[in-house]
Amino acid sequence: MSRKGEAIMACTIQVRVDDELKTKSDNLFKELGTDTTTAIRMFLTQAVANNGFPFEIKRKTVNPFMALSETEVLDKLEKARKHADQGDYRDAAVMVADMRAKYGL
Repeated sequence: MSRKGEAIMACTIQVRVDDELKTKSDNLFKELGTDTTTAIRMFLTQAVANNGFPFEIKRKTVNPFMALSETEVLDKLEKARKHADQGDYRDAAVMVADMRAKYGL
């Protein structure tokens, strides 16, 4: 920490990221009223304050429905309707709770 009247030294951190990530992050932070440099400074400040990452680090659970095309989703819905017509179905609240727990939705 610096004491009153002492000069604060600043250093530069250089990070290489691909162009798409840079553009998307610049746009996001601009929409949030800041810039990427300030956002990185905020991240570092919070990491020090939290004595670790300022957010939870975990492996993302893959949602199998994300990779489906519209046609595939419609086919699955049609099969589900046929099963329901035959009395083979689960309560919607139970199914939603299962999906939230399994896929983090």
